[in-house]
Amino acid sequence: MTARDQQALGKTLWAIADELRSKMNADDFRDYMLSFLFLRYLSGNYEQAAKRELGKDYPNEEALSIGETALQRWYAENSEDIGEFEAQMRRKIHYVIKPEYLWSHIVELARTQSSDLLDTLEEGFRHIETESFDSTFRGLFSEVNLSSEKLGKTYQQKNDTLCVIILKIAEGIGAFSSDIDALGDAYEYLIAQFAAGSGKKAGEFYTPQAISTILSRIVALDAQNPDRGVKEGIKKVLDFACGSGSLLLNVRKQMGDRIGRIYGQELNVTTYNLARMNMLLHGVKDTEFEIFHGDSLANEWAFLNNDNPSEKVEFDAIVANPPFSLKWNPKEETAQDFRFQNYGVAPKSAADFAFLLHGFHYLSQDGTMAIILPHGVLFRGGAERAIRQKLLEDGSIDAIIGLPPKLFYSTGIPVCIIVLKKCQTNDDVLFIDASREFAKDKKQNRLRTGENGEPNDIDKIIDTYRYRKEIDKYSRCVPLSEIKENDYNLNIPRYVDTFEEEEEIDIQAVMSEIESLEARRTALDQQIDVYLRELGLIK
Repeated sequence: MTARDQQALGKTLWAIADELRSKMNADDFRDYMLSFLFLRYLSGNYEQAAKRELGKDYPNEEALSIGETALQRWYAENSEDIGEFEAQMRRKIHYVIKPEYLWSHIVELARTQSSDLLDTLEEGFRHIETESFDSTFRGLFSEVNLSSEKLGKTYQQKNDTLCVIILKIAEGIGAFSSDIDALGDAYEYLIAQFAAGSGKKAGEFYTPQAISTILSRIVALDAQNPDRGVKEGIKKVLDFACGSGSLLLNVRKQMGDRIGRIYGQELNVTTYNLARMNMLLHGVKDTEFEIFHGDSLANEWAFLNNDNPSEKVEFDAIVANPPFSLKWNPKEETAQDFRFQNYGVAPKSAADFAFLLHGFHYLSQDGTMAIILPHGVLFRGGAERAIRQKLLEDGSIDAIIGLPPKLFYSTGIPVCIIVLKKCQTNDDVLFIDASREFAKDKKQNRLRTGENGEPNDIDKIIDTYRYRKEIDKYSRCVPLSEIKENDYNLNIPRYVDTFEEEEEIDIQAVMSEIESLEARRTALDQQIDVYLRELGLIK
């Protein structure tokens, strides 16, 4: 399937969502839509793998009874071989789905308006959560409430609504090829559309693709010498506020098969489930990633919360887009927390530096961390100034990149990317002011990607960072001594002068043009009077 087809599939599914969600808000409908798309993906992938595994023993689909699926026929005729077959499927694709819970059977129930649809779906979701995978995905569909009155007041009404939704999705997908990889991109497209349509409330979990690409490309570069290009490999990557997982997937996209294990953490249970589905939908096996549901600031993940230095987990790439200036409640003992004790504790009013220090603690000596934060972290005083000073004097801040405003669905404020390393070899900080280079769309601004003759804002940022370029009114390498003179204030305009002198005005030329325009207007007024007299409208 081409990129254009993938986009068309996403738009088709979004049009279905737009048509059907009239009875419920976007957040609620999102959970149904994305869950059914996920079931469609798992089922399609499973049936293709089963067909390959069974070879000539796979039932002839043309010989099936009406409403019967191939795997239903095979299970009915080979009951003694089911155990061995499912064991083989677990080895090959890491999961099993019983025929009655496959999307093809669910669609058949919807097509025949079967009253068993709702019950079968509930059993199917429970089966996938608890039995399909070796590593369970308990609670994966916890946000999909099939008993909700938003689907209808009675069982029959709910069943009927689900029939409509499922048939619409099946028809929408059916118009395209059966390329299951395209469903992952369609899933991402829908997440972006729901984020855009839901404004601040739902936009929190989504990092726009352009920004995600910048962070991912930066951490993929060789840490010590970015000009060498993409590093040989990433063993472990972490996003401790991973939302729907798009940043982690983008890092995987940059690295191809040169990436090891993927780790994510997310506090919001809805987006935690979206992230787990998103990983599987993009072909990441359940053994290749781990997403934890819990609070990063409280360090609830036992895997990370270990103060024994010899057992410390480290990552060679860390990316994050945490909630901006989140109020938090550090306790007295927080100052002794191994993540903060060498730097200080972020103020209660803004947890930005708490998030940064949490991630930085787990960065390996040859790793790169890129985090999105509001500009306030660059210049606010008090505890935040002290944290900046410590990071700067340790040589941990590699670069600061200012981005344009209105790039996020959740906020219109301008944000920056801070790049951190523990292997820093430069004695300066690279400042990039990319805040003026963007395109304005209807509601949002966007970074241009070089399409249709537009400049490529993303490539310019990456190129400037990679080769540490100094460009007039855009980027500059600033020595620590100068930053110290500015009391460790990192506000970008202090270091990158973007002032443009106004063009000198020729007063005489302007006066002459005004006189010319006045004369032209007088002539036109006289001409209009002539026409009006001819028409008898004035005397």
